[in-house]
Amino acid sequence: MNQSRVIIQEQAFDAGQVVEQMYRDNPRVGAVASFLGICRELNEGSTISSMQLEHYPGMTEKSIAHIILQARQKWRIYDCVVIHRVGVLEPTEPIVLVAVSSRHRQQALEACTFIMDFLKTRAPFWKQEVTNQGERWVASRTSDELAADRWK
Repeated sequence: MNQSRVIIQEQAFDAGQVVEQMYRDNPRVGAVASFLGICRELNEGSTISSMQLEHYPGMTEKSIAHIILQARQKWRIYDCVVIHRVGVLEPTEPIVLVAVSSRHRQQALEACTFIMDFLKTRAPFWKQEVTNQGERWVASRTSDELAADRWK
């Protein structure tokens, strides 16, 4: 059951259903770790009315598949699903789901964190926020870069 799925889509998704599918038919699974990123209404002191996410089709999926492969080389994981939305999102809407299943929790937790750190720093997505002060592109954060650096 070693599967990896990378899904880039505009539509909303059901995170609970995705997580349940990861263990329902695999009695070897002892842990599923997941991260669900949500569009928030406040960022850097501004109220966000919406966020536009763009990506480079083909390149985005390849780069995420590559980081999943790296995670598989570091940890013994069974399944991995990354769903990332693009298009216009409003506060409280899910943006990204990373879910990893393994035999033990530590493997799943570390692989999930590793993949999410990559998504925040290396995946080819561009975010533009529409705020009460106008539109602005979201820059990478030093804290995200430092988190990703620990895996080097």
